[in-house]
Amino acid sequence: MASHKDIKKQEQLDEMERIKEDSNYLRGTIKEGLADSITGAISEEDTKLLKFHGSYQQDDRDLRDERRRQKLEPAYQFMIRVRVPGGVATPDQWLVMDEIAHKYANGTLKLTTRQAFQFHGILKRNLKKSMQDINDTLLDTLAACGDVNRNVMSNPNPYQSEVHAEVHQLAGDISNHLSPRTGAYHEIWLDKEKVVDTRDEEQVEPIYGKTYLPRKFKIGIAVPPSNDIDVFSQDLGFIAIIEDGELAGFNVTAGGGMGMTHGNTDTYPQLGRVIGFCPKEKVVEVAEKIVTIQRDYGNRSDRKNARFKYTVDARGVDWLKGELNERLGWNLEEARPFHFEHNGDRYGWTKGNGRWHFTLFIQNGRVKDTENYQLMTALREIAKIHTGDFRLTPNQNLIIANVTSHKKKQINELIDKYGMTEGKHYSGLRRNSMACVAFPTCGLAMAESERYLPSLVDKMEDILDEAGLTEEEIVIRMSGCPNGCSRPGLAEIAFIGKAPGKYNMYLGGGFAGERLNKLYRENIGEAEILESLRPILFRYAKEREVGEHFGDFVIRAGYVEEVHSGLDFHR
Repeated sequence: MASHKDIKKQEQLDEMERIKEDSNYLRGTIKEGLADSITGAISEEDTKLLKFHGSYQQDDRDLRDERRRQKLEPAYQFMIRVRVPGGVATPDQWLVMDEIAHKYANGTLKLTTRQAFQFHGILKRNLKKSMQDINDTLLDTLAACGDVNRNVMSNPNPYQSEVHAEVHQLAGDISNHLSPRTGAYHEIWLDKEKVVDTRDEEQVEPIYGKTYLPRKFKIGIAVPPSNDIDVFSQDLGFIAIIEDGELAGFNVTAGGGMGMTHGNTDTYPQLGRVIGFCPKEKVVEVAEKIVTIQRDYGNRSDRKNARFKYTVDARGVDWLKGELNERLGWNLEEARPFHFEHNGDRYGWTKGNGRWHFTLFIQNGRVKDTENYQLMTALREIAKIHTGDFRLTPNQNLIIANVTSHKKKQINELIDKYGMTEGKHYSGLRRNSMACVAFPTCGLAMAESERYLPSLVDKMEDILDEAGLTEEEIVIRMSGCPNGCSRPGLAEIAFIGKAPGKYNMYLGGGFAGERLNKLYRENIGEAEILESLRPILFRYAKEREVGEHFGDFVIRAGYVEEVHSGLDFHR
């Protein structure tokens, strides 16, 4: 078995491996860079290390050309991502997130596709204070980004299953167990005394070692019949198996992931494969051993092929099972039956576990006030009186959860006052839409996403109205680049940015997130998108079978081929 010490012997390591090796466990010179008031940026190497601390350096791309003409440096700013394991936050935490957004960021909150909070537009001089305010709420940003395990997702719906609390606790246990142990975070952001690390890497970082993982790693827990976390998109997934009303354990999936690179057919989205069943008491152990396999065998020479899916595909599922069983000292059991029905959210009031829960549609996860919709104000007012919790869904929506019958009347009055029931009246397409941030802040964006998808859906809704499909649930997702933060590879209709105003259009993903989609049109703009979709949607309206989803229809009708493996994605 390879050890993470042996990894350093590989030839032609990616430059990021040297940066991690030399960083003194993620410290680098971040502290010194923050103190430099001459520039709004930090050094290039430190920007890479900063990701491990939960922040990305960005600049406002809308202002780039103007600032270049004025011979000014780019409008540097920082994004901060806050880990929220399982997506559950208290009303007090919500109020602090709201305050940070207005005090230090751009006045908005982004609810991410991994059930995290995200701030944009934070200046370097405010970065440390923002981190401290987040920490004071008992949340943190450590490992929200970087080559480590990211925020652990879990089904957020407390009404769906009696086992939700148990699943949420396990998400927190996995997250805590796989958090980096370095003291760098506390030293840089919280002014804790520096500990001189004279120990070897197995003591400082017993799971990760000095160079951490080859690439990011994502874990999620699904509770059937809902696949809202898109378990097959995760590097490591756990599917809850409920028997006689009790949580028995989990089917384990391995090797999923959405990212790829345009023009590079060696990269592709992939579905996680079910490799067996583990008892619930063993789930943290399984997570650790899977992570160590990726640590030891993942590609550290080519970051474009460094995700766990490529490790699994290169060596095979049988190899993975054997390696995992050896490290565990016991064998996974045979996978148990499960069934997914959908991967979306169900809106409005529901009751479960003796409490009320209100699921609110938030378009692309952006919480802000506009002239016509004071959403941010409304949620602030609700947080002031709410005694339950807030649950961030994997679809960028929000559940005002665990509302008592006594509080329901007050909260419902605020919902009505601010017009927050509109989500129930949106089309089935819009209710199932999702977009990444893209322009103007994401440095990887090739095309618009969050700012554009709503207007494209407006135009698609005109076609749906004509075809009589307004209420039909269709999963649509848009990503500004092929990294796939909005999990576009699983959507029934997906758009991945190629250039400003141009997208690749994919069709045929599974409604429950169990099948990849397929390229249908390449590098097209809005007119071609609408022209291509119109006859397909009308034919779907006329020829669909009872209960047939759009993604299933386009395969049956021959528009695209069925794709159950990323190895067939480009064929």
